[in-house]
Order: sequence, then C-alpha cells, then structure tokens
Amino acid sequence: MAAVGRLPSAVVALLLALLCLAGTSAATNVTYDHRALVIDGVRRVLVSGSIHYPRSTPDMWPGLMQKAKDGGLDMVETYVFWDVHEPVRGQYDFEGRNDLVRFVKAAADAGLYVHLRIGPYVCAEWNYGGFPLWLHFIPGIKFRTDNEPFKTEMQRFTEKVVATMKGAGLYASQGGPIILSQIENEYGNIDASYGAPGKSYIRWAAGMAVALDTGVPWVMCQQADTPAPLINTCNGFYCDQFTPSLSSRPKLWTENWSGWFLSFGGAVPYRPTEDLAFAVARFYQRGGTLQNYYMYHGGTNFGRSSGGPFISTSYDYDAPIDEYGLVRQPKWGHLRDVHKAIKMCEPALIATDPSYMSLGQNAEAHVYKAGSLCAAFLANIDNQSDKTVTFNGKAYKLPAWSVSILPDCKNVVLNTAQINSQVASTQMRNLGFSTQASDGSSVEAELASSTWSYAVEPVGITKENAMTKPGLMEQINTTADASDFLWYSTRYRIALVAVLVHMVIV
Repeated sequence: MAAVGRLPSAVVALLLALLCLAGTSAATNVTYDHRALVIDGVRRVLVSGSIHYPRSTPDMWPGLMQKAKDGGLDMVETYVFWDVHEPVRGQYDFEGRNDLVRFVKAAADAGLYVHLRIGPYVCAEWNYGGFPLWLHFIPGIKFRTDNEPFKTEMQRFTEKVVATMKGAGLYASQGGPIILSQIENEYGNIDASYGAPGKSYIRWAAGMAVALDTGVPWVMCQQADTPAPLINTCNGFYCDQFTPSLSSRPKLWTENWSGWFLSFGGAVPYRPTEDLAFAVARFYQRGGTLQNYYMYHGGTNFGRSSGGPFISTSYDYDAPIDEYGLVRQPKWGHLRDVHKAIKMCEPALIATDPSYMSLGQNAEAHVYKAGSLCAAFLANIDNQSDKTVTFNGKAYKLPAWSVSILPDCKNVVLNTAQINSQVASTQMRNLGFSTQASDGSSVEAELASSTWSYAVEPVGITKENAMTKPGLMEQINTTADASDFLWYSTRYRIALVAVLVHMVIV
C-alpha cells in the first residue's frame, strides 16, 4: 500500500489557483478610440439588437439569442426596468421574467456581448417610463434633475444593478459578456426645460456611473454635451449624418428603429426591409462602427406594463424576430446578409477613416483603404431613380435608395435594395376550436369548463372607497397606479319651469 503524505503548501496553493481559473473566463479589456470600441486591443465593428427580458419569457431567451447570433449579431442590448425589480422600496425581484442575470448569461451562452442600459429612466413605451410608483410619493422629489431625493434613489438602484452584475461576474472586466453600459436615456431631448439644474444633473449622473468601476465604457444617448469619458450616441431612423461631440469618441448608434410601436386603433407599423438595410449600410459607410436595432425582438407588454397613451399589448415593432419569437422574413434574412457583407469589410473599416468621393448627383462613394486593404460603399441617395455610376474605371448600377458593398473595392457582394433571402408569411391558425360545437351548441359551455375565468364588473361607482371632490382628480395620486380606471359620476339638477302661453288668433 502506498503511503499517503501531505502535499507541499506551495503546490496546494497552485492547485487552488488553477481550480479558480478553470471556473472563470479570462477578463476582457474594453476601451475605445475615435474609430470604434476596442476589445483586448483590437478595434471592432459590431452589430447589436435590442431584446427586453420582461417582454419575453425565460424559456424563450435561449432561442431568441440563438436567432440573434444566427442573424449576424455580435451583441444584444436591453434596458433595466426599475419598476419590475423594486416594486416596493427596498424589496427586490430578480426572478422569472425579471431574472436579469439569467438573461445576460443566456446571451453569453450564445456567444453574444451585452449592452446594459441601466437608465434607470428608460421610456421604452413602458409604464411610468420604468420608474416604480413609490418614487412618486417621496417628499420633495423631482424626477431627472439636480434633486437630492431623486439622485439618492437613482444612485441606490444603479449601485444595486451593478453589484448584482458584478456578483455574477458578468462584466467583461470579470470575464463576462457586458462590454457597454448606459446611464440616463435621451435626456438631451428634454433637458432645456430643466435649465441649469438639468446640466448639473447630467454631470452628476456621469460621475456617479464612472465611479461604480465596472471596467467597461459608459454611454449617454441623445446627449450632445455628454461629459467625458462617456460616449454620446445617436437614436433615430437614420444616423449616418451623426457626429460624436468629441473627436476622440467613436460613432455609435444605440437605437435604429426597425419599425415602431403599435397603438390601439392605429395602423400596424411597418418599415420596409430595403429602407432598414439602407440605413444600416449608410451608417457603416460613413464611419459608424456599432449600430443597434431597436427592436430586434420586441415581444409583449405583459400585464399593465405598457405605457403612454393607448400603447398596445403587442410590442412587435416590425422587428426581425416577431412578437412570438419567429423570424420575420425577408427582414431577418436580408439583414443577416447585410451583416455578412459588412463583416467582410471589417479589416479595412477598423484600419482607417473613410475617404469621400462624389459619383454624380445624389451618388457617392466612401472608401476605406490602408495598405493592401480596401473596402468601398457606393450609395444612391435618390429615392426615385436608379443610377449607373463609374467607380475605379468600372460601371456599377445602383437602384434608387440603395448601397452597394464592395469588400475588395471591386466586386459587389450585396446591394441593400436587392433581397435574396427567403420570403415567408406567418399564418396564425385556430387549432381545434370553433365558435360552434358540432352539435350546434354555443361555445359558452366549452368556455365554462376551460381554465379561463372572467369577472363581471358593474359600470359606475360601486366601491366603498368612493369620494366626493370638486373637479377632476390627478390620476396617479388617486389610484396609486393600482388601476388604469378612475370612474367619475356626477349629478345634474335641472329645474323645469312651465310657461303657459296664450295664443290669441285674430
């Protein structure tokens, strides 16, 4: 029998260190320069898409991530929804559809990076912009300005989110997938109404975010005066003309609107695939290096989460992946092909800045040339007429409102107006359920035996908490957002006076 002895302490320490390393991923260094995000010392051209975890279910997340990866995405982007995580002050919920850690890990499992948009104001057509209702009732609070009660709560929640991500090792600096974070949201659209306190608030928010030491860059969208070292970014249908406010910042597009949200009673939003592809190609043509689809999968506004006037339950957004998690063709397939073409140009795109060349009226080229590398984008920005242009001594036909991508400055691998991917339609069918049973009886009997339930609520004021007040009430103060309905009942007393009229006929 062999003798059992103790290992030297140095060997034990080495084995423990190796075991720890085996259970963790290598840390990733993320910075930026004037051209792009720089990951482990290499500039990257990135394609991203928004998927909001509360608008889908955990069982859907792996499939959504794989479809995003198969569609040519490098990254997913999500807001963080304060109201779902802290419905009661100091009581947190990170379970089920609110399991942000699980969602981020699902992205990592598919080989995707993550952009975490903490906000914590998110807009997003979400109830109260993502703010929890209890925030409204804090004495002396004023939202999104240089107000101490608000800043205290905003910082506390932001710290909670960052600590949760760090605790799970999810920042790139820890070996995780999160390479970018956002603080605030489109504040530049409304900051003029806040005046000097608004400017002070933005400086405070930037400083607070940087101090959290996440090890990854922070951004502010739609904020021209974003304080350094944060990056200001663009939102919109087209962002090719956007220029960062500092020359040291890369050109990033945080929201490329793939469609629009649906309102009850409104037309179903639709953005043509060719137009979306054109916008994407133009952005990379003119110096952009990261663009994000808002949305890539829109999902569903469950419960009472939809905000704004008459925002529908569906948040489909005409996205490349539809509300139900199915790819929308030809949008998903054509954008995948666009991403492949752009990736073929990446070595040239990260090597240099583009040079501009006019190809005639409403036609232009941008060329990325560095040594033996060369990539070109030829654009026809006339939305009515096709054009034939000459580039490097060769003729190229450009359909109206299109971009041709030439990864070698010679051969066109894709034109944004020419769709070669599958065209498919989705038909929803009612499986095995009819409005009338085979014996002619009503379906009400079937409904009565199903798991569905319903409640009959009489119209009018029937509750014991009714009150009498002059004039209209402020909705949130009165209902505390417990209901979307506030019934009003009024009574009119009309006095009728009988007038006897004698008519004399002459």
